[in-house]
Amino acid sequence: MTRARWGALALLVLAIGVSALAFTARQRSHDSEKPRLALLTSLPIILGEDFSLKGNGSPALTALSAHFKVVPISTSSAAELQKARLLLMAQPQAQTPENLVALDNWVRAGGRALLLADPMLEWPSKRSLGDPLRPPPQFADTGLLAHWGLRLDAPDQRGSTSRGMAGYRIVTVSPGALYGSCQISPDRLIADCQVGHGRAVIVADADLLNAGNLGDEARDNLRAVTQTLAQLANR
Repeated sequence: MTRARWGALALLVLAIGVSALAFTARQRSHDSEKPRLALLTSLPIILGEDFSLKGNGSPALTALSAHFKVVPISTSSAAELQKARLLLMAQPQAQTPENLVALDNWVRAGGRALLLADPMLEWPSKRSLGDPLRPPPQFADTGLLAHWGLRLDAPDQRGSTSRGMAGYRIVTVSPGALYGSCQISPDRLIADCQVGHGRAVIVADADLLNAGNLGDEARDNLRAVTQTLAQLANR
């Protein structure tokens, strides 16, 4: 990784840390009885692309915060993962080999993870292609899915499509396809994997979190995500 990319990544980590402090302070009085949810993402869910803390966050953050105490984390390191038993990873930046080992160990020890891994992200961004702060256009997999017995393929066709998730009809955009040894939905959108004493649910789309820009047909997208997380937390 170049010095410029390391600098940009450091800026991103710092911004996430600042946002975590501000968001935690704002939510502390409301979240005392909610289950903790670690959130690792490159998507503008907590912060806008300008790193602004103005406003109350995205519709996705509002939906998640209604059910969970959201704890933003910057990496999948062991120290960060200790902050919660439940994790939402939504199109994260590439993690180091050490942090991928920490994530695998955390799940195997009983952690619960929902991973939105998009092989063709269509989420609009003002940042130019190649900008290290832009969400990766493809899920930055460096062997994690294969380690869990999965393969993620890019879509044959681009565009929005209706799929099922947690009992809801949702809108996905250019979703991929999952193959492997886990329990996989007939449309290959979702894989449910038992990993040691823990569980990981992988969804081959992350654009579904951008529900506010996907039209009325996507009104249940965020309900499906929070329901999936609730089901994971109760297993």
